[in-house]
Amino acid sequence: MAVDVARAGEPATPAGWPARAVAWVQHLPAGYRSVMAELRRVTWPDATSVKNMSLAVIALSLCIGAVIALMDVTLQQVLVKWIPQIFSGR
Repeated sequence: MAVDVARAGEPATPAGWPARAVAWVQHLPAGYRSVMAELRRVTWPDATSVKNMSLAVIALSLCIGAVIALMDVTLQQVLVKWIPQIFSGR
């Protein structure tokens, strides 16, 4: 790999950056075509599958929320009410 040394007073720019920029722009259409070809090969789910998976995600989220709420109430009882009562001698 070649190393470019910046001369005094000149900005340190990579060698050949305009050529790389032009090459990048020229490769955009080919990149777009390859992305579109890949998207045509994707197996998209049908509406029933999307509905079932969405309901499963909602149900799982509600279950996890219920578990977190139960843990919150339980730990609040233990840490805020029971432990101070134990150590206060009441």
